Amino acid sequence: MDLGLSGKVAVVTGATSNIGRAIALALAGEGVRLVASGRDPLAGAKVVEQALQRGAKDARFVAADLLDPDAAGQLLATVADNFRTVDVLVNAAGGNNAMGLFVDSDPATWQGDIEISLLSVLRVTHAALPYMVARRSGRIVNVGSTAGAVGDYMLAVYSAAKGAVHSFTRVLAKEVGEYSVTVNCVAPYATWPGPSGEETWSTGSRFHPEFGFFPGAISQMEPTMVQRMLRSGPLPRTAATADEVAAAALYLASDQAAFVTGQILYVDGGTLL
Repeated sequence: MDLGLSGKVAVVTGATSNIGRAIALALAGEGVRLVASGRDPLAGAKVVEQALQRGAKDARFVAADLLDPDAAGQLLATVADNFRTVDVLVNAAGGNNAMGLFVDSDPATWQGDIEISLLSVLRVTHAALPYMVARRSGRIVNVGSTAGAVGDYMLAVYSAAKGAVHSFTRVLAKEVGEYSVTVNCVAPYATWPGPSGEETWSTGSRFHPEFGFFPGAISQMEPTMVQRMLRSGPLPRTAATADEVAAAALYLASDQAAFVTGQILYVDGGTLL
C-alpha cells in the first residue's frame, strides 16, 4: 500500500528513544525527509544513521530541549531553513517527573509534567501550523496515552496533561480542517523497550538505566502499588511494542488517513474495554 509519504518533510519530537524513535524510523522506511529532534546528540546521530539505512530521502537531527519555551520556534525555523515547509508533525516528546499519590506530591514537580507532556505539544504545533495552513495540507499526530482517558494510578498530573493533549487534538482538528490539515492522536497503554535495548540509548529515555524515570521510580515502590498501576485486557500480554504504536502513527500521517481527523486511536490491547 502506498502511504503517500515519500519525499514529504516529517518532523518528529522525542525521536531519540522509545515511541518517538520507532515512529521516526517507520517514517524513514516510507522515504520521508526526516527531521528527528531530541536532547541527546549521540542518540540522535544513531537515529539519523538508521533512518538513512531504512530509506529516508534525507535525515537530520536537530537538538532541542522542549522545556525551553523558545526551542519549538527555533526547531521549526531550522526546518524551514532546510526544507521550507513541514508536511507531517509528530509530537512524541513526553514523560514524567514524579510518581506518587497526589496528596503527597510536591507542587514544584507539577510544572515539569505539564511542560514536557502538554506545553511542548502546544508550542511545536503552534510553530508548525503556519506552514501547513499556507500550503493547505498537513498531518499532525500527537502521542497521548490511555492515562488521558482513565488516568494512571499515582500519575495524576501526567494523566491530566495527556487528557489535555486529547482535548487539544479534537479542538484543533475542528479549527484547521478547512485547510485540509488533519490532527489525530495515538494513545498507547504500556509500551516497553524492545529486546534490542536500542530504545534506551538516549539519556532522555524514560527507561535509561541511569537517567530514566521508570527504573528509579518503580524500584522504590511497594509491590502492591505496582499491581494497582497495572491494567489488563483480553490479550495475553499487557504492553505494546514501540513498533506497534509507530504503525498506528504511520497510518494517521499517511494519505490513507486523509478523511480521519480529531480521533484518538488507542493502542492498548483492549485495556479500556
